[in-house]
Amino acid sequence: MIYADNGATTKISKQALEAMLPYFESNWGNPSSLYHFGQQAKEALESARMQIAACLGAEPEEIYFTSGGSEGDNQALVSAAVNGARKGKKHIISTSFEHHAVLHTLKKLERHGFEVELLDVHENGIISPEQVANSIRPDTCLVTVMFANNEIGSIQPIQAIGKICREKQVIFHTDAVQAAGHIPIDVVAQHIDMLSVSAHKFHGPKGIGVLYARKGIPLTNIIEGGAQERGKRGGTENLAAVVGMAVALKDACDNLQENADHVTMLREKLIGELNKIPHSILNGDRDKRLPGNVNFCFEGIEGESMLLLLDDRGICASSGSACTSGSLDPSHVLLAIGRPHEIAHGSLRLSLSEYNTMEEINQIAEAVKNVVEYLRGISPLWHEKVAGKREFLLP
Repeated sequence: MIYADNGATTKISKQALEAMLPYFESNWGNPSSLYHFGQQAKEALESARMQIAACLGAEPEEIYFTSGGSEGDNQALVSAAVNGARKGKKHIISTSFEHHAVLHTLKKLERHGFEVELLDVHENGIISPEQVANSIRPDTCLVTVMFANNEIGSIQPIQAIGKICREKQVIFHTDAVQAAGHIPIDVVAQHIDMLSVSAHKFHGPKGIGVLYARKGIPLTNIIEGGAQERGKRGGTENLAAVVGMAVALKDACDNLQENADHVTMLREKLIGELNKIPHSILNGDRDKRLPGNVNFCFEGIEGESMLLLLDDRGICASSGSACTSGSLDPSHVLLAIGRPHEIAHGSLRLSLSEYNTMEEINQIAEAVKNVVEYLRGISPLWHEKVAGKREFLLP
């Protein structure tokens, strides 16, 4: 099997798994318990908090443990909205290609009287700082722009956007689920007020994440029930997962440049090979993209058929976000950057990690070429294009 769907999830690292085991077997106490056994667990929890804070350039008291990116996004957006409403500010700025954890939360806030402005995305999948600056109003309470897109990998000018928001005294949140552990993050230098992270995107366990909230930003509880996380997230802490996340993030950050160089080399080789397929196009910015992200559209192809045929060849890939894999609609991300419906339906996302090899890249490239050729060969629509009865949409 060749695994090339690391944007959906990554396999847990041996270091993270080994670090977790004692908290299942020997130090499995409740961190909220006052006796010594519980306080040992508490020490491990706070040590992990410090480790994660250091990786993000934050302070430990600014780190809140969540179940993952979706919960972090929800709490960040709702908190900023509640804070804004208290001051009579109910205008929120975001983008049209955010993760659905953000977009669906914004829809919910609209039903509660908030005005949401979704900025258009350029064809390269990048929002300009000027777009944000021109959209901020006196009643804007939040700007939320993802750090790097989960489908097309385009990296946003986060530092510039953050600086504008800080100058305008508007809360700035970024969904950094795809970015953390893969590209540098410094919440202070990048003027980030709130940030969401999920461990399973950087070889940590599933079901655990982080919400960073800068000191002085009040959080609104999404989960009630106890005094955990300084009263802002009820529920017994998932200690083993927290420890695994801290180890995985530190390992990723310690080896960030080395891993990025290796994965970028693989990415460039794969992009070069897939570019040879006629009537295909790379989605997202050519250079300002996540190290391991390769996203293509192939004219005359249905993405679902391509995935099934690649699976038969032992290759794991996706046609977009794993969170929308049950949908038959084309990717909202690809539509947002201007791809026609017909083209957006033929998308393929290959997301690589440091565990992939050049031999695997060559196998993936050959398999994709064969699958595209086969599917086009049995497509009446494709034969009409070849015969000149329909126009090609891609060069």
